[in-house]
Amino acid sequence: MTGDPGLPDVSLRLLEIFATMMRCATTVEAAEQLRISQPAVSSGLRQLETQLGLTLFERTARRLQPTAEAKALYDEIRPVFGLMRGFSQRARDMKLGMAGRLKVIATPPLGYSVVPAALRRFLEARPDVSIAFDVRRLEQVKDAVQSGQADIGLAIDHDRHASVSVDVLQRAHMIALVPRNSPLADKPHLTALDLQSEPMVGLDAGSNLGQLVRKAYEQVGAAYTPRIEVRYCATAAALAAQHLGVTVVDPYSASTHMTDALVGKPFLPASEVKAVMYTRRGLPHSSLLHSFMSDLRAAFTDNDLLIADPPA
Repeated sequence: MTGDPGLPDVSLRLLEIFATMMRCATTVEAAEQLRISQPAVSSGLRQLETQLGLTLFERTARRLQPTAEAKALYDEIRPVFGLMRGFSQRARDMKLGMAGRLKVIATPPLGYSVVPAALRRFLEARPDVSIAFDVRRLEQVKDAVQSGQADIGLAIDHDRHASVSVDVLQRAHMIALVPRNSPLADKPHLTALDLQSEPMVGLDAGSNLGQLVRKAYEQVGAAYTPRIEVRYCATAAALAAQHLGVTVVDPYSASTHMTDALVGKPFLPASEVKAVMYTRRGLPHSSLLHSFMSDLRAAFTDNDLLIADPPA
């Protein structure tokens, strides 16, 4: 109940149906996720529209298209459902007696390189502790920490965020991956000018690291014309390993793909990246989280990456 006769009386169940529909393409898909019937989804949406006095979806032949009002309201309630999921997960862990459980989330560069080493170090000394570990995109990592669905998030990022606490774990630099049998592999470092004539596997212009590489090329007047463009550094490194072109990626992604046929070289102009950890702002850290953070820092100290300052 709202407690205010001037406000619509909206139940959490109707909001849950609405939020699920915003994430799904059809009412059938929403019904499957909610484990209810498709007519129940349609009925709930109509009931919510009546209570709010708003049209939330434009009904076409086979799909429901959210209106501008629906998108604005969805942005308002997203944090609520993140908190509810975090609450439900925490209650489930307590019911199952898993008080010693840590939820860790990371982006692919760190999730597939340094974080597994930290997890191994952490779990070997704690046989009664369990881990929930997930690898997601940057925005999803930050959202999970902010909403309490994750205790700690790891990513490559360069911004400060009002919603989460950010601590820098390591500063590194982008590196170039080239075939070991290429003349480029004999150079102590590689510049954007060295690479501009080679087939390039480039990073999506919309990504932070993609913008970083483009800025480095522009800085020296080199042409940046990727033959293949991908979203993730791990994808770029994997394609470079298959001789589809040279690439410039973060050293964490490169470390999991360097083979006898692929070599990494310091890239110039120097392009710094920061490995950071996110924790929820305003909440004290548990002793379990403090222990993991200590092992995480040790894992970063021990890793063997091209992290030294490149030559000027």
